[in-house]
Amino acid sequence: MRLPVALAACALVAGCAANSDQHGQPGVAISEPSLSATAPASRPPAPAPKAAPTTPPPAGAPVADVIAWVEAGTPADPAGFHTATRDGTPTDLGTDIAFTTASGANCITDKSFNGALACLMHLTSPPPQPADTYGHWVGGWVDFEGPTAEVGSVHGDPGRFNAGTGPKLKDGQSLRFGDYQCRADATGPVCVNYARRTAVRFSNAGIQTFGCLTPVLPAPEGVGLKFACTTA
Repeated sequence: MRLPVALAACALVAGCAANSDQHGQPGVAISEPSLSATAPASRPPAPAPKAAPTTPPPAGAPVADVIAWVEAGTPADPAGFHTATRDGTPTDLGTDIAFTTASGANCITDKSFNGALACLMHLTSPPPQPADTYGHWVGGWVDFEGPTAEVGSVHGDPGRFNAGTGPKLKDGQSLRFGDYQCRADATGPVCVNYARRTAVRFSNAGIQTFGCLTPVLPAPEGVGLKFACTTA
């Protein structure tokens, strides 16, 4: 019985020795499992959101900047601007919109003209009545249809303004209606027409246009100043 036990012991010792020799031999590479984890790829920081513009766009500003400034205003509920008041009597305008501003602008749309916007202004230098134009000249009547803007025209009656004036759009408020959005400002409202990506600043100091609106020279008969988009 001692012989098998002795042989087993010798085999165990020999195996241990061989294993020990293998680790001790020079030039024998022993691969070890790596414990280091691959670091995740770093991502660039997300760009900071563009701050909303706080000052009105200057003359000649890109129309995209004008739109951004108008849209940064405090939204006003259009439901409160569907009436106009004359001598204390309100008139329901239906789908039309009317508003006034602290600068003195009186603006109203007219569904009879595809909802186009017009404003009566107290221009410091309104265009004079053309020599070949007859009738009641209103130099501060500004029509803004989108592809065109006209300043000064003949009107035999108040037209759409016969209903009176709309509620006040406070400075800093923005009103969205139809193809338009207007923001009131101390210098006058700025209105955008989304269908044509054009804009007009209705200032008593002068009418400014943005986008593709450029002066038409000479102005057509019966109009003081005209701006139009010459491209489709």
